[in-house]
This record gives sequence, structure tokens and C-alpha cells, in this order.
Amino acid sequence: MTTPFPYESGAARGPVPPPGCPAHGLGVGPGGIRRIYGPEAERDPHGLYDKLRAEHGTVAPVLLHGDVPAWLVLGHSENLHVTRTPSQFSRDSRRWRALQDGSVASDHPLAPIFTWQPICVFADGATHERQRGAVTDSMGRIDTRGVRRHINRYSNRLVNDFCQEGHVDLVSQFAERLPMMVMCAILGMPEEYNDRMVQAARDMTRGTATAVASNAYVLDALSRLVKRRRREPADDFASWLVQHPAGMNDQEVSEHLRLILIASYEATANLIANVLRMVLTDPRFRARLSGGHMTVPEAVEQTLWDEPPFTAVFGRWAVGDTELGGKQIREGDALIVGIAPANSDPVVRPDRTTDMVGNRAHLAFSGGPHECPGQDIGRAIADVGVDALLMRLPDLELAVDDSELQWVGNIMGRHLMELPADFAARPPQDDKEPPSMGRPNPQRQDWEVLSAARNAGPESGHHATPVPALAPSPAATDGADASTTTTDVDDSGAAGTEPTATGRIPHQRGESAPTRMWRTVSRWWTGG
Repeated sequence: MTTPFPYESGAARGPVPPPGCPAHGLGVGPGGIRRIYGPEAERDPHGLYDKLRAEHGTVAPVLLHGDVPAWLVLGHSENLHVTRTPSQFSRDSRRWRALQDGSVASDHPLAPIFTWQPICVFADGATHERQRGAVTDSMGRIDTRGVRRHINRYSNRLVNDFCQEGHVDLVSQFAERLPMMVMCAILGMPEEYNDRMVQAARDMTRGTATAVASNAYVLDALSRLVKRRRREPADDFASWLVQHPAGMNDQEVSEHLRLILIASYEATANLIANVLRMVLTDPRFRARLSGGHMTVPEAVEQTLWDEPPFTAVFGRWAVGDTELGGKQIREGDALIVGIAPANSDPVVRPDRTTDMVGNRAHLAFSGGPHECPGQDIGRAIADVGVDALLMRLPDLELAVDDSELQWVGNIMGRHLMELPADFAARPPQDDKEPPSMGRPNPQRQDWEVLSAARNAGPESGHHATPVPALAPSPAATDGADASTTTTDVDDSGAAGTEPTATGRIPHQRGESAPTRMWRTVSRWWTGG
């Protein structure tokens, strides 16, 4: 076992690398502890995790902004233990010793993330159950099928904005915009969707100098919404929280709306960008999609393993002295749930290139009582949005070499800055027509992504093959939702997919070939 951090705030610190020392470039701080912010963490997070794992095992001492000490949990089982044991590892940030001794100021770059608020994410026990119950009950009132139709319509509107240009940055013009459009509509404030809201949501979790101001901008918009819904209830998420029997006050409702908006937006924007990057940079990934061997939901799930939208979640705080991964954790120590390192833990995934389709043991949405309650909505936005985009622009090609792609990161995530792509310019499509609920399905086109129920299984006797020319399907316009899948929640809280018949099977469908053959044989056998 090892001792706690070799230094604490206000105590004698270990040797600091001199100016010009290569250790500065490697992100090594006082006491030889590695920083999880800065150039190295942004450039190669998986390389950093490998170094930490080799040096410390499944739990590693690290430094946050300002060289504030914390523990990064790297192991898959260790992360599950931390998230599932609130009696040992609390979400109440007021327990943090660094806050109590004043070594972390209120204007710290990560303050919007760790500053205690009266919301379920910082609560345990009965308070958490009351607040979380209001959130999950309100989530349950969302019409998933209707949301998917809106996602498809918003996706087509965004594509219409650039489809005549023949060039697009898929991050700033699509991935960063679609989730905010959808979430503002779900919450009940579509009029608040604008460039400033998108920029503020992106900025407030990055640990920048303007993060606090961005947080204030978002919270002000949500506070106005809550006051309006107290006076004028509507059929939206904000009204459901206001009216819930849990009896939340205005501050609680505003803070929970902020949590839902930012967490859903940030995670989904990153997820969409990461899926599209894999489609444009990995020929095998794209071939499996275009050939019908992989569905968009399966592609999303693979991405949640390989490039989760949140690389880590800060934080948990030790309730008392304990041991984790062979390390002595002191009461009040901060811990970081390592989502990305847990997903690449050699114990559960010896080969990172392994196909993980069908396996949902990843920690992309954390775990335990604080597992993300909005993961089904995030999956729906990514599934439908990516599908609609590729239906409209099946000839998308990366406009630069993939080595030129750049990221900006922090302890919570790694954000793709740009994803420039080229395609053949084409006219916009009508996005005002109401979505069709039963439009007959046209003949399958080259890019149509099949649902799990339509994949050629072993019993079918054949397999789909990739087709060189990728052409958009007419069903990918505003009515494409009719051929998507609906999202359900299984016992573990994870979303599943259930194929819907509407729009996929024409109302007047003739008999299949085997049925016709059997009927012919029956007539011959009976002399009919």
C-alpha cells in the first residue's frame, strides 16, 4: 500500500521541475505527480492513462488545475465500486478538504463543476431520492417517438443551412447545434436557442477564465423559464419539474434544469462528433454501416466504448479514511471517476480494437445511483441525427487528413474542435411538412441503416454487402422517424431498441416468397 499524497496544500511540497525541464512538457507537477490538464492530457489522454496505470495501478494520484491534488480511478471494477458505494464516496463536494482549508477558491476554473448546489448530483440518501425521483419521473413523461420526429426535423433544418455549399464543419454546424436545439425544445424554451447559448454551454465546463460568466448566462435563462412556468404551466419538462409532488423550489428547479441541459448537451455534442469522425476516418467502420452489417445505434454504442463523450466525472469525496486499489484514501480526498480509462481497462478489454457491439458494460454514463438519467435522450439525438445527416449527405468525405484533426480537453472530456467535410452540393429539402407516420417504405437505398431486427441473421441465408455508390433515401427527409426505432429502458436503466412497424412495413404488403411457395405446395398436396 502507498501513503497519501506526498504533499498537501499549505505543506512542504516536493521538488518542482526547473524551467525548461522536459518534465514541464510532460505535465509533471510538484512531487512528481502528473497533471490531468494541459498539453499532454489534451493531446494524448489514453497515453496519459497508460502511464498512470503503469506507475500507480488502478488508482493514481493526479493534479487538477492549480495543482490541486485528487485521485483518478482507472480500473473498471474500482470505478464501479466508487459509483455504487455512496456510503464511502459521497457526491457532496462540501466534504472536500481543499475547500475547507481554503486552498481552492470560489473562482477556480472548475468551480461550475464542483461548487455545491441544491441538486441531486451533489446529494446522497433521502435528499437524492426526492430530487432524483422528480427528474426521472419527468423524464418518463417525454414522448420518445415525438422527440425523435423533432430530432429528424431539426437535423434536416441544419443540413439545409449548408447543403448548397458543398463544404461543412460537422462540429460547429451540426454536432454542437442539434443537441441544444432539441434540449431547449424539451425543456420548454426554444426561443433561448441561439449562438450565445451554444457557446456558453460549451465554455462552462472547460475550466476557462470565462466559465463562471458562461454559467451565469445559462442559469439566468433557466431562472426566467422557471418563473414563467410557475405562472403559465405548459406541457414541457420545466413545468413537470415545477409541478412535481417533490415540491422543488425555484432554485432547485433552475439548478436541475441547468444540470440536465448542460450534461445532455455536452455529452451528446461530443458523441455525435465522435461518431461522425469514426465514420469519416475509419473505412471499416463506414463499410459496416453502409453495408448494413452495423446499425447507427450500434455505431453509437461502439463509440461510447472507444471515445466516450465524458472522459471523467469529477467528483466523489471520501466520507472517511479507506482503501481503494491499494491506495490509502483520506477523509475529504477528492476522487475522479475515470470513464475513458475504465473503458480501456486491460482487465475487461485486453485489446482496444475489439468490437464491443452488443456490450453495454461501458461506463460512458457513469453508474450507481448517480448514473445519467438522460442517456436515452442522448442516444436518441445521436442515433436519429447521424442517420438523418448520412441519409441527406451520403457522400461526405473528410476534407483534411485525419492527422490534422485537433482536440481541446479538460478533466471531463476531449472535444473535437473541427471536422471539415466535403460533399456534392444539393438543394435544400422541405422541413415544414409534418412527419409522416405511415409512409410506405421505398426500395432500400445504399446508405439506409438497418435496424437490429432487419439485419441479416444466420437463419436468413445471406448477408448484406457494401455498395460503392452511396445515395440518399427519400425517407430520410422529415418523415424518416417512421423507420427508426423507439427507445425503451430495461431494468438496469440502459436504453434498448425496439423496431417499429409504422413506415417500415407497407399497410398492403403482399405475401412473402416462402409463404406463396408453401401455399402452392399445400394446394397441390390437397388436390386444390
